[in-house]
Amino acid sequence: MKILAVSDIELGFIYNLQIAQRFKNVDLLISCGDLPYYYLEFMVSMINKPLYYVRGNHASQVEFTTAGERTNPWGATDLHHRHIRTQEGLLLAGIEGSVRYNKGDHQYTQAEMWGMVFDLIPGLIYNRIRYGRFLDIFVTHAPPWSIHDMDDLPHHGIKAFRWLIKVFKPKYHLHGHIHVYHNNMVTQTQVGNTCVLNCYGYREIDADFNRFRPSR
Repeated sequence: MKILAVSDIELGFIYNLQIAQRFKNVDLLISCGDLPYYYLEFMVSMINKPLYYVRGNHASQVEFTTAGERTNPWGATDLHHRHIRTQEGLLLAGIEGSVRYNKGDHQYTQAEMWGMVFDLIPGLIYNRIRYGRFLDIFVTHAPPWSIHDMDDLPHHGIKAFRWLIKVFKPKYHLHGHIHVYHNNMVTQTQVGNTCVLNCYGYREIDADFNRFRPSR
């Protein structure tokens, strides 16, 4: 399975009529936040594949376009505070936003992030009983604590995310929020069974999920 993950910054070669040809082999679209709704809608309409997303800490409550007001990107599925199983049989869960550093939207204290992670636990346990595993892909905007994060408060990682990937062992943890300014920045880290990927800009992921078959 090929996944196209995007986050934080609009790219001209994605917001382009050639996107369908360039990413013709993509099976799944994921947004890790801070991208406008029209950008995500364009991806869905041109590539014609499912898109799952979380909002970033800079996301607007309402986006105004020539087609009217948006409170979410049309044709996409919000993963925040949810766990879902896709038609392809993948198990996804997500949490939006960043650590709280002012009174902006989509910001949470570390304690609030712990609460949202704990709320996911019953569903993850059900996944384990029903499908034999807890989670395939964990999608967030902020990174986990001490992995790809930074020293300034707005870019602190989330302690609860680090705990979740240690305990429930998703194959991937996809995040954004941390801007990549030079090639020396670490954007991929293996933590036990989990590959943590910073998806700033875009990232193509070749994932082996062939063993996960939809139930009949």
